[in-house]
Amino acid sequence: MSHIFPRHSRKPPPMVSHGEGVFLFDKAGKAYFDGTGGAAVSCLGHSDADVIAAIKAQVDEVAFAHTGFFTSAPAEALADKLIAHAPNGLERVYLVSGGSEAMESALKLARQYMLERGEPNRRHIIARRQSYHGNTLGALATGGNEWRRAPFSPLLMETHHISPCFAYRGQEADESLEAYGRRMADELEAKLQVLGPENVLAFVAEPVVGATAGAVPPAPGYFKRIREICDRHGVLLILDEVMCGMGRTGTLFACEQDGIAPDICAIAKGLGAGYQPIGAMLCSAEIFNCIRDGSGFFQHGHTYLGHPTAAAAALAVLGRLIEQGVAARVVPMGRALHAALGDAFSDHPYIGDIRGRGLFLGLEIVENRDTKAPFDPELRIHEGIKARAFEAGLICYPMGGTIDGKRGNHILLAPPFIMEDDHISLMIDALKCALAPERLRA
Repeated sequence: MSHIFPRHSRKPPPMVSHGEGVFLFDKAGKAYFDGTGGAAVSCLGHSDADVIAAIKAQVDEVAFAHTGFFTSAPAEALADKLIAHAPNGLERVYLVSGGSEAMESALKLARQYMLERGEPNRRHIIARRQSYHGNTLGALATGGNEWRRAPFSPLLMETHHISPCFAYRGQEADESLEAYGRRMADELEAKLQVLGPENVLAFVAEPVVGATAGAVPPAPGYFKRIREICDRHGVLLILDEVMCGMGRTGTLFACEQDGIAPDICAIAKGLGAGYQPIGAMLCSAEIFNCIRDGSGFFQHGHTYLGHPTAAAAALAVLGRLIEQGVAARVVPMGRALHAALGDAFSDHPYIGDIRGRGLFLGLEIVENRDTKAPFDPELRIHEGIKARAFEAGLICYPMGGTIDGKRGNHILLAPPFIMEDDHISLMIDALKCALAPERLRA
């Protein structure tokens, strides 16, 4: 009998045996193509020799040293490399153990910054519905996933939400993408006027929305308009790139493709590629200098901040992504996978939209393509898709609640960057099995 507390107590998963390249194997020897990299984590697959060697070498020197007493060479080198490739204005790195910690750190830093610059009235956080920012209480409160929030709502701080920029669901028939993006961004302006701009701390968003809505990219110009609104009112822009960053959408930081830079950015997942748990919060020089020249102390912390072994792993990951060119594979491989999905499913009676950027792609499943009506949530379509794909040897990431936390279904795909062309047909064949029309309605 297992003493592990699993994610689902009535559906025990098989035991993983080992990983090799883009595949994971169970104890029976069955291979599974990791079509989501876990949760957009394993960008380098499961047997990268460079990263493994970096971890072993660091453990031989020092595995852990608490940042209350020491910094470490790998942590310093990782911060230097991140800032060298970060959007303009980001100059400091706060290393944590994962995405939720990175977002919690971002929210607390934003609040302390406003206190230290003499604006204690700035307390409101605005985010978007159908966003996901992590499972700690602050991050959960900020996110807009109602299914995840509802059980814990009595424990959550007050936050505010505007509409997502979700063209498939929100764009009017006679509206250009640019006009739609402007209309959605202007909801931030309207919300600021309701709350009072002088009372608003930050606006939080994923550049490409991940798990909750299924790889939803912004409309052209949306984030430039958001940046203008934040600048005009002195509101911090916090971008959550935990899932969509680190090359996943085709550039190291996803926001590069929208021509903007945040005040604070959270990254994780692909930063460590699954080899070590690590995340990071990056902030501007202005924010850091305000703390440095004020109290001098960020009133926050975690035990494993700047963990040397995790930092060594992430440094090796970045070396593979940048210097060795693995991240450069994302755009061409993403185009090929996107095209193959279109060829296979553009006429599928229940696939309404195929979307995303780079190797961060989503398929939205609908009952009626003309009206975009979703399946009855009671059917739990996504659970059947996940099980059938897994049986066919594909790990994919189906979710329910795409539209409002209850209605709608999608599949998220985020395969390793090292995948090859022949893996595309493997994914398509497994998805055809999982998405067979007669089995979706069964």
